Amino acid sequence: MVESHLTMPLQNLDPSIATTTTPDRRQRRSTEIRERLFRAALGIFAKKGYAETTVEDITNAADLGKGTFFNYFPSKEHLLAAFSDMQVGKLAAAVEDMRIHPQPMEQFLESLTVRMTEEPARTPEVVRALLQANLSSSSVRGLMQEKNARSEALLTELMRLGQDRGELRRDLEPLQLARVFRQTTFGTLLLWSVYGDASLPERIRTALAVLWTGMAIRKPVTPRPPES
Repeated sequence: MVESHLTMPLQNLDPSIATTTTPDRRQRRSTEIRERLFRAALGIFAKKGYAETTVEDITNAADLGKGTFFNYFPSKEHLLAAFSDMQVGKLAAAVEDMRIHPQPMEQFLESLTVRMTEEPARTPEVVRALLQANLSSSSVRGLMQEKNARSEALLTELMRLGQDRGELRRDLEPLQLARVFRQTTFGTLLLWSVYGDASLPERIRTALAVLWTGMAIRKPVTPRPPES
């Protein structure tokens, strides 16, 4: 099953930790500090918005020195990249799980989307902050385009698996199916963030149910007249 990103080890970028510390302990300490900075940043983004948040705001909230921040993140923008990396990691694990342990595609896509939106669902303000950052910062857009390309490639692979198994229509390219799926889930998440209530899982399930079956009414099949 897909591992929650909260338990995934984060890359150790801190060269300042003493070398006398054992590797396992050093890695745990590095992961803990990076997680503190990341969580503090999300909290400040939610309160002040991305553009108004400073590195000092983040380190103060994390109770760490300002210089420590740059041992882990080259810039404020890279915090958003870290969030995206975690989401991409969950998606990659899900695709691999689907390849090894095939599941019905409809149920899999629903459970995948619910898992992928668990973290944003905790803080709708962060979803709005992420949108603000993407709209207002060209450097953020550049970083996120790379992450989005990776997500799109993984979803395209997933759609191809569904086609190969005869569960998804084959008159469209896997890339087209992947894009429609992403647009549906991402649009649902953004619209929900305006309200920020407990309705996100149900909104996701409804959107995916409509996507799976289509919006158009199914025309009844006209019976052929009996042969004379």
